[in-house]
Amino acid sequence: MRADIIHGHLEMLVLSVVASGAAYGYAIVEELARRSGGEFDLPEGTIYPALYRLERLGLLRSTWDESAARPRRVYELTRAGSRA
Repeated sequence: MRADIIHGHLEMLVLSVVASGAAYGYAIVEELARRSGGEFDLPEGTIYPALYRLERLGLLRSTWDESAARPRRVYELTRAGSRA
């Protein structure tokens, strides 16, 4: 998938994945790939800046999940994120 096609849409794609339930970054990447039939095979380095932007905008909030082998930041929608 060409990067210019995704540009400007990544944030809404991420919000659509997180709308299904809280998720950590790598799981979001995997779900985008699954939903797109492998078309959105994004490197993790692409998703994290989008997650940080969405959090700064108040559309996502994150917490640390320390129940796994190593701590992971889990993202969930805020009320504003649901409206977006």
